[in-house]
Amino acid sequence: MSEVKTEFLRFTGHRAFTQRLVLSTLTGKPIHISKIRSTSTSHPGLAPHEISFLRLLEAVTNGSVIDVSYSGTTITYQPGLITGTVAGAGALVGDIIEHVLPAANNRGITYFLLPLALLAPFSKSHVNVRFSGPGVITAATHSTGDISVDTFRTAILPLYRLFGILPARIELRVLARSCAGPHGRGGGGVVELRFASQVRLPKTLHLNRRPGRIRRIRGVAYCTGVSASHNNRMIMAARAVLNQLVSDVHVAAQYDPAPLVGEKGGAQRKIGIGFGLSLVAESSAEGVVYAADEVAPPEGGVVPEDIGTRCAYQLLEVIAQGGCVTAASSSTLLTLMAMGAEDVGRLRVGREVMGREETIGLARDLKTFGASSWGVRDVDEEGDESNDLIVSVKGTGVGNVGRKVA
Repeated sequence: MSEVKTEFLRFTGHRAFTQRLVLSTLTGKPIHISKIRSTSTSHPGLAPHEISFLRLLEAVTNGSVIDVSYSGTTITYQPGLITGTVAGAGALVGDIIEHVLPAANNRGITYFLLPLALLAPFSKSHVNVRFSGPGVITAATHSTGDISVDTFRTAILPLYRLFGILPARIELRVLARSCAGPHGRGGGGVVELRFASQVRLPKTLHLNRRPGRIRRIRGVAYCTGVSASHNNRMIMAARAVLNQLVSDVHVAAQYDPAPLVGEKGGAQRKIGIGFGLSLVAESSAEGVVYAADEVAPPEGGVVPEDIGTRCAYQLLEVIAQGGCVTAASSSTLLTLMAMGAEDVGRLRVGREVMGREETIGLARDLKTFGASSWGVRDVDEEGDESNDLIVSVKGTGVGNVGRKVA
């Protein structure tokens, strides 16, 4: 009997690495990625955070086959079934998978949380994962542009409700906070994601109305291992800008001691010292939120007042971009729309968000994995002077084959 040859979808480079692996897992189509930093003389091949994400995929799926070349510049991935916490590849502690991030990791924890949350609704069982180890960074990252865990919790997770995925059954616990350590690597935080809202098929989304007016602004100022007064200084600077525009502004303060990370010989040292601010603006239109993040760089040299002012102005810039979705949440919404029922959903997007390289790349990747092309048109409502676009996305009907949930 002749062997059946596996047909791989082929990609090159390390860009959109997690995005392509997630789409491969959701659609069940194997992929081949080559030339991963092949021209780099110092660090060719997969980076520590990419290797860690592959191990996370192994932990929450069953039957996945991952083959990495000796140099690390080429991988093949044959996806298995998304099983969640019942998978056998992860280190189970009670009812949760313990995933340890290495000290060399320089990506924020949302680099792992965003794709994991996309896979979780299609899982056979609950997805409970605890991220720990010397590489967990809960703050936003200055070098790689990852959002903070606070922005993920307040501006991304609530949007799952628009697809019939209940946020009440999604819990994100920050057990230990941390900022990026020296040279932007490592942090020592601890984060748990418990995702118990599985659906058979995401609902069709129609978020093409006017964004409305900003009614309130919420936020979290956090600091680890520095004086708690940094929080008040960031909050006062941000409020000095925002109070002139919105009357309902409330920013919570969160102080944590710097995490202790063990070293060889049993010694421990503090890591993850820093401070930052996360702001979220809620619109009068349902499901429309805007978010901004700002964090002090690991090398220091920035006062808390600058962080607060920058974050406030950054939030205003995000609001000025228009649309009903921000750059941080657009990939989540557009991916779930493409995986939903075989109907046409519509999303109002600002031109700057639509023109981003990441958004265009997502459209191309979805088409490669068998999804329909997007339809894009100008907003033609009478009296609407915005410069927004309406993106029409037809769902592919990729449902949860492991568990049928009404």
